Amino acid sequence: MIKAIYPGSFDPVTNGHLDIIKRAAKLVDKLVVSVLENPHKSSSLFTIEERINQLKLVTAGIKNVEVSSFKGLLVDYAKQIDAQVVIRGLRAVTDFESEFQMALTNRSLMPDLETFFIPTSVEYLYLSSSTLKEIAMFGGNICSMIPCEIKQEVLDKFTK
Repeated sequence: MIKAIYPGSFDPVTNGHLDIIKRAAKLVDKLVVSVLENPHKSSSLFTIEERINQLKLVTAGIKNVEVSSFKGLLVDYAKQIDAQVVIRGLRAVTDFESEFQMALTNRSLMPDLETFFIPTSVEYLYLSSSTLKEIAMFGGNICSMIPCEIKQEVLDKFTK
């Protein structure tokens, strides 16, 4: 059984993230989408619990997806849940450089852990959670960027 982790901050989950989740879920037996509890990111829009709930909502129809969170090193979490693969989405060459470095570092710490890079679909090349938040903050249209199920939750963060 191939078990993979798709880690990220998902603050909030975008259609780009959801695209990678759906495509990765077809490649593995179990996909664990894990929200990283990063103590260095204090400016999150959503709490860890809110992000987990959002991910559970938008992945509810994908049978082999599980949602969780973790702290610390990804390799330690991979060992804990017996995952053999890390999934990473790539938007641009700049993503590849940092993701490649991270994959090599993880491999040096856990030689049996493989990293699969999945390039984003063209329509999401420009999309990031940061971009989405900025557009939402200024009242722009985010309908094509975010799953419908959580759109209002995102907009509400900027109207309170």
